[in-house]
This record gives sequence, C-alpha cells and structure tokens, in this order.
Amino acid sequence: MADAPTPVLSAPILAKEHARSLGSTVVESMPTLPPRANDLPDGVSQDDLIWEETIAAGGYAIRRINRGGRLRLIDLQGDACASFQIFNAEMPTERFNIADTQKVQWNGYFGVGEGKARLFLSDMGRVLMSILEDTAGTHDGFCGASNEELSSAKYGVGEKKGRYFLNTRDRFLLGVGKHGLSRKDVHPCVNLFKGVVIEEDGSITPQIGPFEPGRQVILRAEMDLMLVIANCPHVMDPRPEWTSTPLRATAWRGATAAEDDPVRNSTPEAYRAFLNVDDYHRR
Repeated sequence: MADAPTPVLSAPILAKEHARSLGSTVVESMPTLPPRANDLPDGVSQDDLIWEETIAAGGYAIRRINRGGRLRLIDLQGDACASFQIFNAEMPTERFNIADTQKVQWNGYFGVGEGKARLFLSDMGRVLMSILEDTAGTHDGFCGASNEELSSAKYGVGEKKGRYFLNTRDRFLLGVGKHGLSRKDVHPCVNLFKGVVIEEDGSITPQIGPFEPGRQVILRAEMDLMLVIANCPHVMDPRPEWTSTPLRATAWRGATAAEDDPVRNSTPEAYRAFLNVDDYHRR
C-alpha cells in the first residue's frame, strides 16, 4: 500500500506557503541578489558590483559581462576547475578560439609574468578577455572538457553511471542553450585552476591538486561577452573519486584598456589584437 501524501504535497495552498517560507534560505552555492561582497578591491564600490555567485561543485553559471568589466574567480576550497565558453555577446558566431590564442601568443600556458599568455582571443583575432591578476598559476589550454562517456568510464559504479557524474560538456550544453545557442556552438575550452605541463617527450603531467584554498584569477572583458562557466573535475584528474569544490564568481564594472595599458602593450601580438578590438568598436 502506498504511503499517504504529506499534507504539504497534497494541499496546493500549504505547498505555496511552504515554498514561500523558504524564500530567505541561504545555501552554500547560489547567487547573491542583489550582489554584495565585503572584499572588493580598493576603488571598487558596491554600486559597481554586477554579479556575486558561488558556483556549486558540478554546477555551472551563465552571465553577460560588458566591455571593461572585471571577473574575479576564487577557488574557495582548493579543488575547483573553472572551464570557459566565451562568446561575443553582440555576434555569438565570434567566440573563443584556443588554437589561435596559443598560436598568436607563441605560448600554451596562461597566467601573468614572463613566459605566460595573458589573452583569450577570438577566431577573428580580437581579444575577448585578458588576465590581470593570477595567484593560481595552474591553468590548462590543452586538454579540453570532460564529457559523459569519459566520466562514466572513470567514475561509473553499478547504477551510478553517465550523467550521474556531472561533467563539463553537459554543463556547457545547458549553458549555451540558455544563451539561445546549441550543441554546435560548444567550442574547445580553457580550464582555470587545474593545469597540465606538456613534457619534452610529449607526455602530459596533470597539475590537479588539491591546492591551497583561496587562489584567485581576475580577468577583464575586452568586448561585450556572454560567458558559460562550468565547475566539474578536470578531464585529466587521476583520482578515482569524482572530486570538485565550489567556485566563487564576482564581477564589477570597470574601465576599458587604456592606450598605455600594460597588457595591451605587453607584446606586438597583444597590441595588434587590441587594435582589432578598437576597430570593431569604431562605428
């Protein structure tokens, strides 16, 4: 004999009251509305803030960030992996291109400082985002996204297979769909906070962690962008257990890159890519 339905589920009025009673509930991973943060950089006010969200382990987020906006990502517990889809918000057929990004900068490793690539370029030679600050130093532009097949093979046990183990590609598919895009628009990604090193013999050495909590990256939007950020285990994570921790995202309005901006003028290739952005906005 089936159990009798609970009063809340069997009475619509009670269900409505129950749902409304949860309106002020705060959980670990959720957007903060309106956005508020008590650790903004000097010179950034609460009025500048446009986004504050903690992205759950295995979760994803979508956001539009306009030109000049800053995006700070924090690996709260040391095991987040921020995987990106980046689109020109005005013309989504222009999107992040990892191959051109590495080729144009003569570098496959991302970060700040000598010997690191700081720009994320589109397939039209324009800068989409640039890295302003980086305390992590472990990022990956080689290995791409995990998917259902790989996750099932690595983590699947008994009934727990396939989509039970959340993966980056499925998160991307959900995210691009909410931007009005589809499977064909999902492109090779960059992964922040989890890195790899390509050895002299071509082998891959993962830099997976776990790391010290609190590492962060600050990026600047160089065009009006649509973003999808997934937070799932890195595709090269060697651990037998599905492992991920929350990722914090904070964004605020900011100025566009000035003529004397150090990132803009860091290399001849960077300067040309910024000129391409200037030309796009010359209307």
